[in-house]
Amino acid sequence: MSAKMTIAELEAFLHAEFPQAFRTGGDIAIESADGKGCVLRQRFNERMLRPGGTVSGPTLMALADFAMYVVLLSAIGPVGLAVTTNLNINFLRKGAAGADVLAEARLLKLGKRLAVGEVTLLSGESPDPIAHVTATYSIPNA
Repeated sequence: MSAKMTIAELEAFLHAEFPQAFRTGGDIAIESADGKGCVLRQRFNERMLRPGGTVSGPTLMALADFAMYVVLLSAIGPVGLAVTTNLNINFLRKGAAGADVLAEARLLKLGKRLAVGEVTLLSGESPDPIAHVTATYSIPNA
């Protein structure tokens, strides 16, 4: 499967249609997206932290959900009304304060009405995941 949207097209679409989550020069950058997988980077910001100096769960869930949306759009094109129907997250270890968070998403199954994928979240340069996510998206009728 080849990408239906380039990174530049994804960024333009997200900037116009989903500015509350994605803005030019914002905290999240799309590093790759090819219709099968994507990598997003959330630059570290103090707002990401919970008491105790670890990256918060809501930060990780939002990044994982956004990564699934990006990989899905890269696969099907600009379908703004594709929505999350399920998201399951397993927190595996502490995300380091001061480190960017990487989200590596990949589609496991892409059907006409549903897409299922997984996201691995990484902290900084460590190869050990800080969280593992599975998610399902509903795709509206064309």
